[in-house]
Amino acid sequence: MKKYFLLLFLSTSFTMISQEKKVDFWDHVQFGGGLSMSFGSQTTIGISPSVIYNFDNGFALGTGLTYVYSKFDDTKTNVYGASIISLYQIPNIGIQLSGEFEQSYAKRTFPNDSENTSFPALYLGAAYNTGRFAVGIRYDVLYDDRSVYSSAISPIVRFYF
Repeated sequence: MKKYFLLLFLSTSFTMISQEKKVDFWDHVQFGGGLSMSFGSQTTIGISPSVIYNFDNGFALGTGLTYVYSKFDDTKTNVYGASIISLYQIPNIGIQLSGEFEQSYAKRTFPNDSENTSFPALYLGAAYNTGRFAVGIRYDVLYDDRSVYSSAISPIVRFYF
């Protein structure tokens, strides 16, 4: 009789374990990125698609690509880059902290010449996040004269689906 109760107990335990909700990897993945545009004396157009994986504790980790086209007078610049993105959502506040390492390659074309450069960037930022959309500011702690960007400070406009 004891054997039957033991068998019944174990089979019930295995049934309960097998009915736990399985988490699908793709349920935690979001696609999106950012756009940048500036028109006037200098034209700049950029796109930064990215993909992130959301962990259950407010952290997200992902990767992204960057392309920026810029034209100022007779100088044109094409920037290509790849990045590793980390995000942390502060609970109940709506503030998202970010860290992003990006390696970029730029080609500047002048009227009679061109130059190629590469430069790293380590952005630390904060943004107001409404779930799928975040807007804020970031700072490149590795900014130096190799960068083709005019400032170490840049805006964050990010959205994920």
